Amino acid sequence: MSTRRVAALDCGTNSLRLLVADVDPVTGTARELERTMEIVRLGQGVDRTGAFAPEALQRTFAALDRAAELVARHAPEAVRFVATSASRDVSNREEFAAGVRARLGVDPDVVTGEEEAALSFAGATADLAPEESPYLVVDLGGGSTELVLGGDVVRAARSLDVGSVRMTERHLHSDPPTADEVAAARADVRAVLAGGDVPVERARTLVGVAGSVTTLTAAAVDLTEYVPGCLHGVRLPIGQVLAACDRLLRATRAERAAMPFVHPGRVDVIGAGALVWASVLEHVAERAGLTEVVTSEHDILDGIAVALARTL
Repeated sequence: MSTRRVAALDCGTNSLRLLVADVDPVTGTARELERTMEIVRLGQGVDRTGAFAPEALQRTFAALDRAAELVARHAPEAVRFVATSASRDVSNREEFAAGVRARLGVDPDVVTGEEEAALSFAGATADLAPEESPYLVVDLGGGSTELVLGGDVVRAARSLDVGSVRMTERHLHSDPPTADEVAAARADVRAVLAGGDVPVERARTLVGVAGSVTTLTAAAVDLTEYVPGCLHGVRLPIGQVLAACDRLLRATRAERAAMPFVHPGRVDVIGAGALVWASVLEHVAERAGLTEVVTSEHDILDGIAVALARTL
């Protein structure tokens, strides 16, 4: 079967990302034509107000205008726009949907946490060895964090309402965060993890995906310059990543901004991302006895593209 050209867009709490690729629907392999990411902070204030802020919509639509130009240039057979955590429960969701429709000609597909988890799992595990399963894939986003356990298929999944933007807005207000702020945020995350119904103790391989995870992996290996794909498949001792998380969490804003691997749009929230990732790593290490974590730069975006190609 020939390849199918598709465009996949993932709009989360913090970023808008685009993948245009020629995908083999049988094998799931893809030839990338475009892969872009812009920090839009769509979820700004959503945890507090329950609505998208006007300035957040403006940033998102401006980024979407640029993405739409790239999509049009490559003339894909199909386009899918997936909206995740921040878009599920807002009161002005239709305003957002109308803006997407006007720019791309498709409605945003506001997926459930479970579908988001399954798409992330498919993208993250596509090139892992079967003997390494069951895999536990953790997708650490701005508004939510997905835990997905499975092998050839997903066995269990859960979406947790903890993420880098949400935890920053709830708890981490000082520069650097105070001990009390850190303790409150950590207690919040641990309480959510403890109430989970994903049997993480069955995992043989732990995989982390999304921008916060790649940033923290870059910190753990002291990366001086980020090139897309350079961290894909990197395996590190959990202790080494925990040390990097602690360093980022305790850093001042100016110190984080000076780190070459921290995207300017993540400077304000990567401390909370570090706290969430460290909490997850400790939780999994304690229950599954794992000592290593794999970073994947393939995630929900790749899962969306493959799933879309298979519908054509």
